[in-house]
Amino acid sequence: MTAAPVRRGVALLGATGSVGAAAADVLAQHPERFRVAGVAALRSGPQLLTLARRLNAPVLVLVDEEAARALAPRLERGDPELRVGERALLDLVGGPGTDVVVQAITGAAGLASSLEAARRGKRLALANKESLVVAGPLLTSLARQNGCEIVPVDSEHCALFQCLLAGSPGEVRRLILTASGGPFRGRRAAELADVTPAEALRHPTWKMGPRISIDSATLMNKALEVIEARWLFDVPPEQIEVVVHPQSIVHSMVEFQDGSVVAQMSPPDMRGPVRYALGWPERLPAPAPRFDVRDYAKLTFEAPDREAFPALDLGFEAARRGGTAGAALNAADEAAVARFLAGEIRFPDIASRAAEALRGHPFSAEPDLAALLSVDAWARRGTALTC
Repeated sequence: MTAAPVRRGVALLGATGSVGAAAADVLAQHPERFRVAGVAALRSGPQLLTLARRLNAPVLVLVDEEAARALAPRLERGDPELRVGERALLDLVGGPGTDVVVQAITGAAGLASSLEAARRGKRLALANKESLVVAGPLLTSLARQNGCEIVPVDSEHCALFQCLLAGSPGEVRRLILTASGGPFRGRRAAELADVTPAEALRHPTWKMGPRISIDSATLMNKALEVIEARWLFDVPPEQIEVVVHPQSIVHSMVEFQDGSVVAQMSPPDMRGPVRYALGWPERLPAPAPRFDVRDYAKLTFEAPDREAFPALDLGFEAARRGGTAGAALNAADEAAVARFLAGEIRFPDIASRAAEALRGHPFSAEPDLAALLSVDAWARRGTALTC
């Protein structure tokens, strides 16, 4: 008689975003495998409450106190317990009922809870690339020390994770990250000066939040993924390559020393990477569309236009420098994207503001967390003030 699988307790952070929605679908499909320890969001109280009820979560956490005050009167008998603030978020992550942390918070705001998961030895299903961009050495070192398994949820890094199982680390020649090219693929640099936020938000493949949609349009998202891959897989940036693949079917590839290339392919659906990260090392069954090669008779690959999208090279520069470089780049980009969405700067200014912060910040080669947070604040402040 086969024993029933152990149900893992899952804390879902950033639950109201696009990755959070994908994770909620996966959790609902596998109640025999997972129980939800709690759900968390910054401020989307009504949406979070609806989700908590759907998933039978015993706890919901709102980090923003004002949002929590607004939600409190809507709670009914039998509803989840409302907890408030950053400390409540960390308690959910580190609590005894949590085995797996799905980290889908956007931006550097996810760093503290990622580090807490590593300290507590939880499995970290990581969609928050900024945790590795800002503090890659700190996070990976804590994970090793405490037995924390980091399984990437970014579609590209989840693909690399799977492809790397085909060989040993010493046999790897290149990691090949694919990029859709975003909404402006094929445009020249001069044609991007006056694009609007509405145009930049129209991603051709993925439905994502505002910041990551703009980052995909500038290719800054791919720049940050280069840094993420550098720390997650412990490879130098010289072994990382980016290719544009507009169909978004091949999510990434690994080339080995014998010339063999292993690719991970599937229709673009974030539920796939989430399901893999939750179930690993098993592959959980999925009610997903079956892959039919006849649907994809033509898959194309091309080199990125580095003149039109200079943000990409900033990622390689930050990956080579290490230290505080990733923190400066990410913070400046977050601030610049906010200003672009507010109509205060032009589209090309996002990359130029990020470059100024990367090259002008007070660099430290071996920073502690306090130094990383200081550089983060410095870059945000400077980018917010520049004309």
